[in-house]
Amino acid sequence: MSTLETATPPQVTADNFSFDQFLELATWFHNYPAPGLLLGGYMVEEAKRHIPEGTLFEAISETSWCLPDAIQLLTPCTTGNGWMRVLDLGVYALSLYDKFTGKGVRVSLDPEKVKQWGEAYTWLMKFKPKPEQDSKLLRAQIRDFGPQMLTVEEVQLKPRHTTKRHKGEITLCPICGDAYPAKFGSICRSCAGDSPYLEKSGEPHSPPPAMPKLRSLSAEEIVGRAVLHDMTRIEPGKSKGPEFTRGHIVTPGDVCRLQQMGRFQVYVDQPAPEGFIHEDDAAEAFALALCGPGVKPGGSPREGRVNLVAERDGLLVIREPVLEGFNSLPLIMAAGRRNHSVVREGRRVAATRAIPLFLDQNVFNRAMSLLEGNPAFEVRALRKANVGLLITGDEVFKGLIEDKFAAVIESKARQYDCTVGETIIAPDNADRIAEAAARLMDAGCDLIITTAGLSVDPGDVTRAGLEKAGVTDMLHGMPVLPGAMTLIARLGHARVLGVPACALFHKTTSLDILLPRLLADLPVTRADLAKLGNGGMCMECSVCTYPKCPFGR
Repeated sequence: MSTLETATPPQVTADNFSFDQFLELATWFHNYPAPGLLLGGYMVEEAKRHIPEGTLFEAISETSWCLPDAIQLLTPCTTGNGWMRVLDLGVYALSLYDKFTGKGVRVSLDPEKVKQWGEAYTWLMKFKPKPEQDSKLLRAQIRDFGPQMLTVEEVQLKPRHTTKRHKGEITLCPICGDAYPAKFGSICRSCAGDSPYLEKSGEPHSPPPAMPKLRSLSAEEIVGRAVLHDMTRIEPGKSKGPEFTRGHIVTPGDVCRLQQMGRFQVYVDQPAPEGFIHEDDAAEAFALALCGPGVKPGGSPREGRVNLVAERDGLLVIREPVLEGFNSLPLIMAAGRRNHSVVREGRRVAATRAIPLFLDQNVFNRAMSLLEGNPAFEVRALRKANVGLLITGDEVFKGLIEDKFAAVIESKARQYDCTVGETIIAPDNADRIAEAAARLMDAGCDLIITTAGLSVDPGDVTRAGLEKAGVTDMLHGMPVLPGAMTLIARLGHARVLGVPACALFHKTTSLDILLPRLLADLPVTRADLAKLGNGGMCMECSVCTYPKCPFGR
């Protein structure tokens, strides 16, 4: 009989047991009466005493060590049923809270209180390695004084921690075939590189079989026959391109050119071996599937590659999980311009190809399955916004200095065929700023750009004025230099962009990064802004080449 069939837990109830009984239960469950688990028993019971009877509660453990086991032993909350979450903050604390309201109690192991008991404090602070600790004394101190080591406080959970977890839509990984939650991306986490296991040859995500043996002839023998693929001629520093294309019939005059290119053996045009697909056919299929709205294949394959071009002026939007999933498959690739690049009609935005001359059909099928109804590239048209300009500042309002901001904003707007419909200059007064913002919205402006008043001076009240006007979804501050004080929000039907004073001095700022995104009606979240930190520092070059530089990229 197996261990699982013979091992049974001690007959102990969670509501009425002695320390020795719980020690026995902990040993059965944890395989060792760990001090953290024994203390966890006291912590759970202390938390339960502060939860009103009849409350449906859930739990959070702030460490992954031992404490989660105490919660699972003494409450209905487990990782499996989703009622317990482990947020590994590295702190020995737990909370039980009303699963509907988020109101609850947090119990923590208080280092100041633990100091009174030397061996317990030594264990907590890891002053000695485990073999040198006095386990008997430590357990005795926990048994006799465990509750006195704790601190209890009322807490209110953030809404995101009271939301019931859901798997959501389940899909099949196109690489390995496993079922997994679609919210994890276009491929499962294991195939994305998070697998804890070493890959073995022959597994779904290992390299496919080598290309089968193909028929080739010498350059002299292939005269009168068609070649199997494009062959490139490179003249260093001068040119690079296909000298011979797939299907070209070789003439006697071609032999010398082939030999000069180093092509002494040439593949003869032949059908794809069983289970494989020619690189050109694969590239054409990939190109069609990768194209979303505003993008199309840019012609036939050339040297095995198909370009994708913009069908209109606009903003390139890349579905990064889809592109990463596609490129995670072996021996195929797709590469595009940087996400959120402004592109022009007819210009290349991406390209794709298979790596070998003949691609394994299984890899091809997985790639096409991943892309089905899920293209990676899109070009979104930029709307021609009616811009309302709100210039703030007592010095401008009173005529002490001439406004320079209007010319800057109008110049940026004209780049995207937008017009500045109305301009209002308001003093550094929150009420007046709120009134001006409302006037611009009522005037039909669908993009309101405010200037200055976003820093830390006492007179910087633009943000307060916008709040009074009733903006929503406000995000103030972002990891971009220049432009850290930038603000974005919504006011009714209009998008709002707050431009800090740095735009008066610097040619390129956060304004240049965000303006096209707002014109493409893209949502902008705090997570989107956080990504800007990678490349968000302008080098302030003497000759600005933006967007042909790393800034905001």
